[in-house]
Amino acid sequence: MSKITIDPITRLEGHGKIEIFLNQDGSVDNVYFQVPELRGFEKFCEGRPVEELPTIVTKICGVCPGCHHMASGKAVDAVFGVEPTPTAKKIRELFYMAHFIHSHIAHFYALAAPDFVVGPTSNPSERNILGVIAKVGLEIGGEVIKQRRIAQEIQAMIGGHQTQVIMNIPGGVKKGITEEQRDDLVKKAEGFIHFSKFSIQLFKDVVLGNKDYVDIILNGPYSLKLHSMGLVDSNNKVNFYDGKVRVVDLEGKELYKYSPNEYTEFVEERVEPWSYLKFPYLKKIGWKGFVEGQDSGVYQATPLSRLNAADGMATPIAQQEYDAMFATLGGKPVHATLAMHWARLIELIYSAEHCLELSQDPDITGKDLRAPLTKIIGEGVGIVEAQRGTLTHHYWTDDKGMVKKVNLIVGTTNNNAAICMSLKKAAQGLIQKGIPATEGTLNMIEMAFRAYDPCFSCATHSLPGQMRMIVNFRDKDGNVLKTIKRG
Repeated sequence: MSKITIDPITRLEGHGKIEIFLNQDGSVDNVYFQVPELRGFEKFCEGRPVEELPTIVTKICGVCPGCHHMASGKAVDAVFGVEPTPTAKKIRELFYMAHFIHSHIAHFYALAAPDFVVGPTSNPSERNILGVIAKVGLEIGGEVIKQRRIAQEIQAMIGGHQTQVIMNIPGGVKKGITEEQRDDLVKKAEGFIHFSKFSIQLFKDVVLGNKDYVDIILNGPYSLKLHSMGLVDSNNKVNFYDGKVRVVDLEGKELYKYSPNEYTEFVEERVEPWSYLKFPYLKKIGWKGFVEGQDSGVYQATPLSRLNAADGMATPIAQQEYDAMFATLGGKPVHATLAMHWARLIELIYSAEHCLELSQDPDITGKDLRAPLTKIIGEGVGIVEAQRGTLTHHYWTDDKGMVKKVNLIVGTTNNNAAICMSLKKAAQGLIQKGIPATEGTLNMIEMAFRAYDPCFSCATHSLPGQMRMIVNFRDKDGNVLKTIKRG
């Protein structure tokens, strides 16, 4: 049995590799998606005052620190049994919309677009953000950088810093928003809406306007029939910050709908010996292995899954695009992996529209920023939608609020089993018997996981005691001179 290794995987957050094992005839036998890095946040949060965790967990990941800050803030609120004031809650959510905007822009233009705008089998030296700019023009490239910078500036203004966020405190936020800042936010949000509409039109022109790309989306080896998970509001509309977790089956029928503090009744985690990343599954169905279908316990928690799990979007332009996507792709739910990129752009529009709604809300400049603390319950769960999927923070404390235990289920962790399955399906569909796999073919296999916008920096956070490690020493031509192993 021979092996193809893709190491390192490109255009992702973190580190990972793909091992493709081939049969004697050159067909794909199995694929292993391995994440060799690990983080220790669940352990070294122990012994800290729980109110410090929202600022500590932003260091889990420099790509989605706002997600961890928001989930942590909600978990800390629950530990103290307090509900933030209306103004504080809206300020948090306003920050979060800017966080979604900057991340979704980065993924579409820098990580996903090279495969579609430049081409999935194009020269790898051109298949990057510079290649995208060369195709779409410097003016558009400059606008991409500008809008992402503005979103980062909003996060810094509200959160204290765009990466090391310090805004959330138990029951509220540290500072408010002035009327002058509100006026500036309204103008910037209007710019976001214009840019997000442009981005989805670019997707329609470049991707949907290319019959070969549409054929890859609908008929290529990029489909996975699994259950869908996402956070919804009281009207079952997509919500990133608050609500209940809804899970629908392969036909769109609701399986479960639960509050954050009930998640342990519905989600279980398991481990495999070949990865530091855990494998969550639906507890009531059980783990049946890496299999598709109605009886599988595997689920997806992605932008597309959120749209599958919801009954619609909470803003008008996003709703129009939501309807258009499902009409084009044959109705709900959609199981085409590459359609995640389309769903992500619909979420970009929603984030921009909601950013404007919150900026114009009279409460956003209110002065009541924090609810009083009167008790410590000692346990709390916070759930938000991260850009990459449903994010859960669960904290246990003593009666003084000192952390005894932490559990995190990160967006990419939810999708780990699905990513592995998507890679195997893509490899089996793209690698042909007796035909050597080209660089372009291997990139198209990578496209299967890239659609998930995976973030391994924050998804691998267990601390087993000693990290397994393989160090290869290579010469200038890439030949292995020496190997050192541990574990």
